[in-house]
Amino acid sequence: MSSLMEISPEKLARLIGTPKCPALVDVRIDEDFDADPRLIPGSVRRDYRGLQLWLDDLHGQSVVIVCHRGKKLSYGVAAWLRNAGISAEVLEGGFEAWAEAGLPAVPASATPKRDELGRTVWVTRTRPKIDRIACPWLIRRFVDPGAVFLFVAPSEVEAVADRFQATPFDIEAPVRWSHRGELCTFDVMVEEFGLSTEPLLRLARIVRGADTARLDLAPQASGLLAASLGLSRMYADDNEQLEAGLLLYDAFYRWCRDATDETHNWPKKGA
Repeated sequence: MSSLMEISPEKLARLIGTPKCPALVDVRIDEDFDADPRLIPGSVRRDYRGLQLWLDDLHGQSVVIVCHRGKKLSYGVAAWLRNAGISAEVLEGGFEAWAEAGLPAVPASATPKRDELGRTVWVTRTRPKIDRIACPWLIRRFVDPGAVFLFVAPSEVEAVADRFQATPFDIEAPVRWSHRGELCTFDVMVEEFGLSTEPLLRLARIVRGADTARLDLAPQASGLLAASLGLSRMYADDNEQLEAGLLLYDAFYRWCRDATDETHNWPKKGA
C-alpha cells in the first residue's frame, strides 16, 4: 500500500495523458538508466546532483520523482523539493515497478535531442488540420510537456529544421516522423514512442480515418474531421489553433479510454 508520500504506478498511469498529470522527473543514475533506457511517458531526466540548479523550474507544479526502485534517491529528491515549497511524491517501486506492471515506456532513443532549455523542438507545415495537431498533442501529453512547435511555409520546413536544430514531422520529404504507407504520422509516433495502448490505438484509428479521407475506419472520424476543419477556420494563428486543439484531443482520448461503452439515454425512446 502506498504511503502518503508515494503514488502507485496504477494511479500515475491514470493521470498520464491528461492535463492534470503532475510533472514527472526521472532521477535514475546512469547505470540504472542504461540497463533500461526508457522513460515513463511525459517524464524528463534530471541529475539529482544538480538538484539546486533545476528545482526552481518546478515551482507551482505537483511533481512525481522516479528513481530505480523508489527508495532513498527519489525520497531524498522529493524531500528537497518539499523543503522548497514544491508538492512532491515518489513513484512507489520506482521505474522497476512501472516496467514490471507492463505499463508503456518511451525509448530514449526515439526522443529528439533537447535544446539548451531542456525542450524538444519540432517543425512542420503551417495551417495544420488533423495530423499536425494530433501529433503535437501526443508529444505534449506523453513525450515532452514542454515541447515547442514551429509552423512554417512547406518549402521552408527542412531548412528551418537544419538551422534551428528542430525535428521535422508530417512533411512529404523522407523523414522519420511522417506517413508510412497507409499509416499517418500519428500512427507512426504511437508505435515508435512505445505508446501502443488500447486507448491510443483506438484514437490513432480515428485520426487516420479523418486525416486520410477514410471515414469508414471509425464512426468518430467524421466528427474529428468536422471539428478540425472548424478549428482551422476559427484561428488564423497556428499556435492558438494548437492550444485549442489540445482540448479537442484531450476529449477524444478520454472517450477512447473511459467512455466507449457509454450511450446517451435521454430522451427515452417512445417518450
